Amino acid sequence: MANTLTNLIPVAYRALDVVSRELSGLVSAVNINAAAETIAKGQTIYSPVVPTGEAIGNITPAMTVTAATDRTIGTKSLVVDSYKVTGFNWTAEEEFGINTGVGMEVLMVNTLAQEFRKHVNAIENALCLSASVGASRAIGATAGTAPVLADFAGAKKILDDNGAPMSERSVVIDTTAGVALRDTSNLYKVNEAGDEALLRRGVLGNLYGFAIRESNGIPSTTKGTGINYTTTNAGYAVGATTLHLITGTGTIVAGDIVTFAGDTLNKYVVTTGFAGDGTGDIVIAEPGLRVAMSAATKAMTIFGTTTRNLALSRNAITLATRLPKFQSGDQASDRQVITDPQTGISFELTMWPGQRMVKCEVAIAYGMTVIKPEHLAVIIG
Repeated sequence: MANTLTNLIPVAYRALDVVSRELSGLVSAVNINAAAETIAKGQTIYSPVVPTGEAIGNITPAMTVTAATDRTIGTKSLVVDSYKVTGFNWTAEEEFGINTGVGMEVLMVNTLAQEFRKHVNAIENALCLSASVGASRAIGATAGTAPVLADFAGAKKILDDNGAPMSERSVVIDTTAGVALRDTSNLYKVNEAGDEALLRRGVLGNLYGFAIRESNGIPSTTKGTGINYTTTNAGYAVGATTLHLITGTGTIVAGDIVTFAGDTLNKYVVTTGFAGDGTGDIVIAEPGLRVAMSAATKAMTIFGTTTRNLALSRNAITLATRLPKFQSGDQASDRQVITDPQTGISFELTMWPGQRMVKCEVAIAYGMTVIKPEHLAVIIG
């Protein structure tokens, strides 16, 4: 193999074309910042979050200027903490044994596809896990049961109530939920659906304003061991996110889905739990409580282990990516940038010459965070 990647560029794009059509639906549904070149590995960057500010008031003429209410600008942090590489070696004898031409090209497409696949799957899995513990609320009646159409309508209500943009919304589901949707009669019956795409080709299309995507990365999370917890009798206003618990035992973990007595219709997602028995604070995702708690203890119930299908607006999650840095004097003989045309994610393809062999690497650096939990909901499965 010549020590140049020029001839491999078309092959690499063919490999990406294969990977981009696998079940990695969340990567295509989030906001991708592919120009995070100023972010060093491990460095935290902060995005400002503007509060709602003061309420609308009446105009009162006056000869002096009245100051507006002070506001506190919040922040969301993101760290480029994943610095990943995969690679393979190629010897002169291996190349000679296969020869050149179509056989060699097919082998290289398959080899590079495997390398890209590892990265895309790792990013997809990390995104799904981050989203599943960072959502505002959850919808769905029974853990372990595939969601029904009413659950998708409920997810739309959560996003609507939280002020999420109506455009660029997606639902990302696992293949079990995909089977259930494809078996929903008023979706596959052409006379009711108005389209034969689902019946003939299995295409899920759009539902309630969501683009339906499937993912192999949708997680099934295990709940904490906490039981018999109640809130204090202090009472909490609508929008409260930090709640003090007493009397219970066991752990409450990030991602637990909880309800409270008197507010069982809203399923809140815990973003910060605690590990000890007795008393402690938990934090639920923004926008916090939807129903005020009166000044009385309220029993808390933790939902069972669930599959976390997701409903979101694109701006709910940010994925920041960049190419890894390299030292001056690096021994690589060639380095090329390959950009996935569907997601916009760029990978670095590098070749190092050795003794009677070369080493090829595919590398990427990235980080992710839930920027707007209000624009993200879990559909329980």
